[in-house]
Amino acid sequence: MLILILGVALWAGAHLFKRLAPARRAGLGDKGKGLVSAALVVAIVLMVIGYRMADGAVLWGRSPALVGINNLLMLLAFYIYAASVRGTRITRWIRHAQLTAVLVWSTAHLLVNGDTPSFVLFGGLAVWSVVQMLVINRAEGPRAPYVAPAMKSEVLAGVISVVAFSLVAAIHLWLGYNPFG
Repeated sequence: MLILILGVALWAGAHLFKRLAPARRAGLGDKGKGLVSAALVVAIVLMVIGYRMADGAVLWGRSPALVGINNLLMLLAFYIYAASVRGTRITRWIRHAQLTAVLVWSTAHLLVNGDTPSFVLFGGLAVWSVVQMLVINRAEGPRAPYVAPAMKSEVLAGVISVVAFSLVAAIHLWLGYNPFG
């Protein structure tokens, strides 16, 4: 479990570094981008290895209803993430689309994974995403005025979401984790 905790902590720390120590991060210049990227790769490796090795109490398991809700939330998470890239109408209400997508993703995974390692991984990433949003809001102040995008962006984000969801579901199936029940 320690490897998993270290992975989540490194992920959060690497992302928050720029916001919590801006002068120090700026002082590193382009070398800092490489260091942060390397830290994020190490964090992902630690999280994957730690999650696969971790063992803990199971408070609930999967049920057909929770699997269905999970899949709908995952499709929403992909759409919100795509909205951050394409600039869809949902960004009128969501300031930090990528971080909100992580929050929805982690919540969806907690619905169907009621074990201690999942609380650490998905709960930790959910907490990180909320903290990151708060830190960014404090640093940047009010957001820029909303500008409605073209309908083409809306359609493209929907298509990207369905394709991405399908690919990730196929990868889950390939790895032996059936996301459909």
